[in-house]
Amino acid sequence: MANEDQVKGLIHRWQNTPEDDLKPEDYQQFKSLGSAGLTQGDAAQLLEFLQEERNQGIVRSMGCVLMAPLLAQVVKKEKSLDHCQAAITHLTRTCRPNQLLHSLLELIEDIDPGAISETVLALVPHLQTVLLQLGEGKAACVGSALSALQRQLSRLPVPYTRPQEEADEHGLCRCYSALAAFTRPFVEEVKGRTGDHVAPAEEEEMRTELFQFCMRSFREPLLEAELNRDRKTSLWLFATEIMLTLPAIQESPSELLFFSPPKKSAEADGSESKESRACVAYLLFVQLIGIDSFPAVFSPLFVLQRNMDYISQLLSSKKESHLLKGLALFAKSLESVHDHSLPVSLLELKSFYSAPQNLKQVLTDCPMQHLRESGLQVFQLFIDKLDAEAKHKFFRCMLKTSNHAGVESYIVKNIRNQVEFSLKPGNASNGFLGEEFLSLLGLVLCLPQGAETDLLNSMDRIMEGLNLLRYLLLRDEDLRSATDVWEELSGIKDEYLKILRVCLGISRGYYYAELKALRADRKLKAREAREAARSSRLLKSMTVKHEEVSKMSPVVQHQVLQSALVTFDLMESLIVRIEEITEEKLKIPN
Repeated sequence: MANEDQVKGLIHRWQNTPEDDLKPEDYQQFKSLGSAGLTQGDAAQLLEFLQEERNQGIVRSMGCVLMAPLLAQVVKKEKSLDHCQAAITHLTRTCRPNQLLHSLLELIEDIDPGAISETVLALVPHLQTVLLQLGEGKAACVGSALSALQRQLSRLPVPYTRPQEEADEHGLCRCYSALAAFTRPFVEEVKGRTGDHVAPAEEEEMRTELFQFCMRSFREPLLEAELNRDRKTSLWLFATEIMLTLPAIQESPSELLFFSPPKKSAEADGSESKESRACVAYLLFVQLIGIDSFPAVFSPLFVLQRNMDYISQLLSSKKESHLLKGLALFAKSLESVHDHSLPVSLLELKSFYSAPQNLKQVLTDCPMQHLRESGLQVFQLFIDKLDAEAKHKFFRCMLKTSNHAGVESYIVKNIRNQVEFSLKPGNASNGFLGEEFLSLLGLVLCLPQGAETDLLNSMDRIMEGLNLLRYLLLRDEDLRSATDVWEELSGIKDEYLKILRVCLGISRGYYYAELKALRADRKLKAREAREAARSSRLLKSMTVKHEEVSKMSPVVQHQVLQSALVTFDLMESLIVRIEEITEEKLKIPN
């Protein structure tokens, strides 16, 4: 080494200098020398230096600064890997824990974005060793370390599909498995002390830090991940471990989910805390992790009521993983509830309004078909669980607020089903047979813009409304028994059909005119194309390109216009049939 004498002089001075007299430049020089040795492949020589008895004072004082360059060599998996690992292990046993911890936390904050998982996996075992050596203040240090590690891991994409998780390209699954192992000894320190035991402040603080780690883990990665109890993937096993950690640190899942938000959470009332608890509810009731130890005293109705907030939270998201969990939790929470049992009073609760409204948004706005299909099944399941009075109120609410013909038509179909159910012995309901039903029917048989309503956009709702009206006229015995009800129904029907006929005439005229104009336009373009083809080969080429770009649009337009006219014919035939039924009923003597 060119400056060997100078280096020996530095080492000799450090060996004879009290720690308090060492200056910042000494630490920097020591780090530079160690880094240079590693770069030149002298890891074995550095390890020998660190292990020499006469150098232990230097190592104890300044060895912590070598953690970063040593771990960098481990991450790169250099040939000197074993020597570097041995050097790190020696430092964790020799250096002052507080200084080592400070170096390791700095290293976490400065992780290379391209080597996050490799660095975390290399660092975590040594970080655990250092933390276990701490005395007072350990809990806060454990919390700082866990928070810093999770901040870095949040930069990695969460694998969503099974192949992605098995490949674990970015190492996130391995890192969270390592974090689970990292926390175990700290969980053991506070585990199982109950009865008259009064936890010291440090122990209680450790529980708080571990609880916050769990809550962050529920939100990310577990809320983002696809979990399936039929295949125990690494993230599934991590979820199981975190769920087991809650009771181990004396945090009851039932208390966490169903009663006042935990005081341990600094963000107890925030959306992030609610997301975490929503994930706990999903893991517990859908994936059944920890369900064996869950109290059996809670009724299905109570569980549904408490879960509705979490369901609403998940269904308000735009993320597929959140929506899937929200739909699954909604379905599972409803399954144990008896059909026709949910009282109307529940609809006064904020969550029983917001959850169905968020579900409606999934049905109407979500671009993913499988989520819309699952959402429709859950929507029907929710309707099935409502009692007659609650169904009546829910249908009214949806007809007034959905602003979507597809949803409204589905509600109208359910109204018909409920009328049919109410006609069976023992099921009579004023909400679907008596005077209250008329107010509901008034919402169904209504054209929002009167005669100017776009029938094509409202087609689904109008067709279902006409089918309902035809059904009522065919099954009118109960309605006829109340003269006032029958007369008002007849009045609603007559007014609706009158406006609908006017609207049909206007719409049919408009679409016929559009179809005629489209046909004329197509003929004109065809003629222009033929003339252009004859005039020039260049123009012919351009015309062909133009036709390739636009050839589908007129066809689609033509199909839409033809479909609209067919729909109008169907509406017309239904109106005619309704009027025929009305005339037949008038001929029947009372």
